[in-house]
Amino acid sequence: MTVHRPPVRVAVLGAGAIAQVVHLPILSRLRGVEIAGVSDRDARTARTIADRYGTRALEAEAIWDDASIRAVVVCTPSHRHEENVTAALRAGKYVLCEKPLALTGEGVRRVLEEEGAAGRLLVGMNQRFRPDARALRSFIVSGELGDVYYLKTGWLNRAKPSGRLRSWRQSRAAGGGALMDLGLQMLDLGLWSLGNPRPLRVSAHVHRPPGAEVEDAAALLLRCEGDRLINLEVTWSLISRRDRQFLHVLGTGGSGTLSPLQVYRQMDTGLVDVAPSLAPATENLFTASYRNELQYFVEMARGDKPADAPAEHVSLMQVMEAAYRSAEEGREIDLAAEG
Repeated sequence: MTVHRPPVRVAVLGAGAIAQVVHLPILSRLRGVEIAGVSDRDARTARTIADRYGTRALEAEAIWDDASIRAVVVCTPSHRHEENVTAALRAGKYVLCEKPLALTGEGVRRVLEEEGAAGRLLVGMNQRFRPDARALRSFIVSGELGDVYYLKTGWLNRAKPSGRLRSWRQSRAAGGGALMDLGLQMLDLGLWSLGNPRPLRVSAHVHRPPGAEVEDAAALLLRCEGDRLINLEVTWSLISRRDRQFLHVLGTGGSGTLSPLQVYRQMDTGLVDVAPSLAPATENLFTASYRNELQYFVEMARGDKPADAPAEHVSLMQVMEAAYRSAEEGREIDLAAEG
């Protein structure tokens, strides 16, 4: 006998690009989900987007006070995440927060101290939900590639045409530029792929164009426990035909690459390609990762999936803070010495 369950009512806080391009279109197509409302500081934008999805424009307080709204997706500018997530948790909601959870490690720690952070909070690191990334990580953490000692990753986006509308991401309020926008995601993917080893020392260099508030490119070296090294490079200003996103790992018993997914192991019989055959893709990796993430979040809100406190984000944001300090001071920062 099939048991009918009422839909999970989800509100979206912040109606900017990521909400319009990703979250709302995917939520509108997920089974068992009802978009309960859209909130934005710009009331006109909220009404326009809400009308598009047949729902209501709401003030944030109305979301917190509505007991029928079980979950909230936080898509506001980065500097508002900490206060928005805190308010949502205190209202008893399940929360999916776009990255970062807060702009500092201490800010993340404050959020994690809130009741419900363990069990009702998911940070939107969608790269972790890519099928190819999950497959590669399984080879790494299982030891099938031996001791994985080096990981290189990057996200290089082409330069946008001059005169394009300025984004809040290009202001100091975002907490940083390309390193915060692109690098945070790829650094998290790298650390997660390696099983979240403890970061020890970081050095970074950033490039800030004349007159810009934040950097448009950055490079970072992170030394981790177990003699592992992560090399990260990001830019908003690549001069090329296409954007590039990649991740490579080197181990004593094999290597792996994204994307496309390639995994090689050295066997007695020689070099063998052991990459699994993933299900044929019906959508690009970007869309698939967000769809998988939102599906997981909805199942969390139903009580069908676990939700551990995202404690690793304290360390992640401490690395980011130290990276900016390294770039400013021109020296390596010893994270272990700073506790």
